[in-house]
Amino acid sequence: MSNVPVAVVTGSNKGIGLAIVRALCKQFPGDVYLTSRDPGRGQAAVAQLQQEGLRPLFHQLDIDDLQSIRALRDFLKEKYGGLNVLVNNAGIAFKVQDTTPFAIQAEVTLKTNFFGTRNVCTELLPLMKPYGRVVNVSSMVSSSALGGCSQELQQKFRSDAITEEELVQLMTKFVEDTKKGIHQKEGWPNTAYGVSKIGVTVLSRIQARLLNEQRKGEHILLNACCPGWVRTDMAGPKATKSPEEGAETPVYLALLPSTADAPHGQFVSNKTVKPW
Repeated sequence: MSNVPVAVVTGSNKGIGLAIVRALCKQFPGDVYLTSRDPGRGQAAVAQLQQEGLRPLFHQLDIDDLQSIRALRDFLKEKYGGLNVLVNNAGIAFKVQDTTPFAIQAEVTLKTNFFGTRNVCTELLPLMKPYGRVVNVSSMVSSSALGGCSQELQQKFRSDAITEEELVQLMTKFVEDTKKGIHQKEGWPNTAYGVSKIGVTVLSRIQARLLNEQRKGEHILLNACCPGWVRTDMAGPKATKSPEEGAETPVYLALLPSTADAPHGQFVSNKTVKPW
């Protein structure tokens, strides 16, 4: 078993994820794993970084596939005895002009962005070593979508007592309400991506609370963050930030020093804690 520290970035063969891996390769004192659903694309991204003189490693990971997540979990457990840094970056978004029916957009988007991310956390958080850092990449859209929810839903999503089970029920209800065509009547905003990222931000708050209760002395810090509006395949060429600029806040949170006890359980944008 290796004593080398290890960092994993999900969905990192391009865009913000690739920029996060690039930055961690330069700053993190250990092994950095670039992961991708498609091994070919992942290996190509690794080769690109190697040409820049960096030394990322590759592991296949499809966050929609529980077996794939568990294969990574078992590999990390066996080779490193755990995990030091986890950046949950993998996510999808339909384009604004996409004509796919909204109910299908909702189901597909939440499957990856919320349920997939949650499965990664369920399998990998128990592996986090003391002083570990977990960064769940959310979005400012989670804040605007929260503002578009009914008062009742806003109260639930802001609650300091909401459980993971209750959050899962709410995310499932959103998908079911879209299928029935009643999601707006039920108090939901008209954005599947926004609701999926509400889920990620609230999940992060719940996970941080559980770490406080169950692993208090281990100094693990877990946060959600917004990378900003970044020029990627997802956000398009008009966005204001480069992928490198988008990576700044996730990398800052991934590399919080061992002496830090905050931020934890927060929503962070431009390295600043934002109200939720």
